[in-house]
Amino acid sequence: MEWIGFYNYWVVVVLMMIGFYIVIAQGNLIKKIVGLNIFQTSVFIFFISLAKLDGGTAPIYVEGVTEYANPLPHVLILTAIVVGVAVTAMGLALVIRINELYGSIEEDEIHEEDEAQ
Repeated sequence: MEWIGFYNYWVVVVLMMIGFYIVIAQGNLIKKIVGLNIFQTSVFIFFISLAKLDGGTAPIYVEGVTEYANPLPHVLILTAIVVGVAVTAMGLALVIRINELYGSIEEDEIHEEDEAQ
């Protein structure tokens, strides 16, 4: 039953597949953005899971401690979260503009109106 110890990787795979399915299967642009956010969250969890060090402590000098956890992956994920929020805001702003222009946020309706013009 070694696979039970890797539950965080199973969570990553499930979230990644859910996010990918939403992006592929949904025609609603807002739902696609939500799917991308779920996919992005799975990548964050995966990267942090890889950065874990068994027996490692915070990188603060303490007498007798020899193994320290590397803080760089966590800092990079914090930066990625900020970038992800900005990209999500930009995507939602574009969806608002698309809705104003086409009157819909459904992908099929937008394609039909483009072909009609």
